[in-house]
Amino acid sequence: MKLRHQFTCPLELVHDMIKGKWKPIILWRLRLGKTSLSKLEKDIEGISQKMLLEHLKELIEFGFVDKKTYEGYPLHVEYFLTKPHGERILEALKIMQQIGIDYLLERDQEEELRKRGVIS
Repeated sequence: MKLRHQFTCPLELVHDMIKGKWKPIILWRLRLGKTSLSKLEKDIEGISQKMLLEHLKELIEFGFVDKKTYEGYPLHVEYFLTKPHGERILEALKIMQQIGIDYLLERDQEEELRKRGVIS
């Protein structure tokens, strides 16, 4: 994904970097620590491997995610949030997560949040 060259404010650039259905979810999942592609695919319901790889590639290009490849067979690759960019974007996602929780609680969706393990 290419970033725009003209923008009103830097927030537009960050929005372009993480926009879409899956990128914030991928970043949110990576808050739990290093993980393999297959584990990410399993943990993120509904994402295809092709889409996951495409988004991981972009998140790596933007400096939010990196990967470590281990030698041997079978090939093993782990993805993780980078310092400082990946960890800093996670701060923003935590705020967004809390806004979502508050919104759902205000609309009597506490049971749904409990069922999903978001709150206890």
